[in-house]
Amino acid sequence: MRLLTLNCHSWHEENQLEKLDLLAKTIVEKEYDVIALQEVSIKKTSKHDDSAPDDHFGKVLMKKLKAQGCSEYDMAWTFSHYSYGSNEEGLAILSRMPIVKTDRFFITASHDPDQWKTRSIVRATVELDGREIDLYSCHLGWWSDMDEPYKDQVDRLIEKMDPSRLSIYMGDFNNDAGIRDEGYDYLLQQGLHDTYTLAEEKDSGKTVPGKIAGWEENDSQLRIDFILTNQPVEASSSRVIFNGENRPVVSDHFGVEVELNA
Repeated sequence: MRLLTLNCHSWHEENQLEKLDLLAKTIVEKEYDVIALQEVSIKKTSKHDDSAPDDHFGKVLMKKLKAQGCSEYDMAWTFSHYSYGSNEEGLAILSRMPIVKTDRFFITASHDPDQWKTRSIVRATVELDGREIDLYSCHLGWWSDMDEPYKDQVDRLIEKMDPSRLSIYMGDFNNDAGIRDEGYDYLLQQGLHDTYTLAEEKDSGKTVPGKIAGWEENDSQLRIDFILTNQPVEASSSRVIFNGENRPVVSDHFGVEVELNA
């Protein structure tokens, strides 16, 4: 199973449509089975109907995939909160496997879309070889946030898990894996497994090169974008993509691609 996670930083990138073209081209070439995207935004002026302009990042991506002859993906999307004063920021999952059920739930105490710290999660249940797998696209807050404690967000995320089947959590977890006794370690303490650690082949795993939105004081490389599972799995590889070395940069985050033997 080939997986990709990417925080798109959509509609806030220079040369955005060119980067969207590159993302679509890469998806077609790589033939990912599952793609988890964060900051998948709709410009606030959207009418939410077929007559609306192409301002839904996820729908534009789907159209570009179809234009390249790829119509194999189903998409699940959910709205989380307003961002930058103009966008409806959300999360998406694209799957080549049939999506049999979708769900959206909040992991923050706030459910107010006008509160930028409000965080929701999109979950898609897919069918693979007669079994169901739960896929999550995740965008969490920060460890030091006193308004929306990180532990509470993780606890609400884990509460939704069905332990009887494989769950795959993909996204921007906003905590550096290199810092002990904070968010990354708390995720592992809940029984989650990091596919980067499990992978037979891997690179640095670093997905943030320096200062980006939400990390304005940062001056070092960070590994904050993960693909986690609730059960041990075999992972043949974990690589950073869209980092200027493995494909050009398309966002302020780099992506992570993982191949599971699942």
